[in-house]
Amino acid sequence: MTPELVAALVSDKAVYVVVHCNHANELTDKVRTATQLFLKAGIPLLSQSTLLRGVNDKADSLEILFRKLVEMRIKPYYLHHPDQAKGTSHFRLPIAEGQGLMKKLLGRLSGIARPHYMLDIPGGFGKVPLDGGYIDGETVTDWQGKEHDYPAE
Repeated sequence: MTPELVAALVSDKAVYVVVHCNHANELTDKVRTATQLFLKAGIPLLSQSTLLRGVNDKADSLEILFRKLVEMRIKPYYLHHPDQAKGTSHFRLPIAEGQGLMKKLLGRLSGIARPHYMLDIPGGFGKVPLDGGYIDGETVTDWQGKEHDYPAE
């Protein structure tokens, strides 16, 4: 992140920069300095994270991460359920467990600090929120109302 990069992004068009961060320990002084360049130039910042077993799969860890992001004026936007990519199953947890974590955060974080918990449906069918009735057992419904198999973890 350099002043030159930030200057190249300044525009009369809407430009948003999304920061990917999975744990509060990643929010180092270097990251804070870089994000301030964007904010001082008037470029809004959002964040996306991935829910990862053993990294951020506790309500306390997520709360600290999202609070620190908001303190840095970064809106937690998406918390992704991990993709079913080969070799990553040890990071995945059941969707119901992720939904339980999000429910715990309801009483601990304001709306500005809570991201949307999202599933990217395998096969290129788009993203759906996991907090709004899109998944039922082993079936997920996409934005067009079409159902897709999603085997239990």
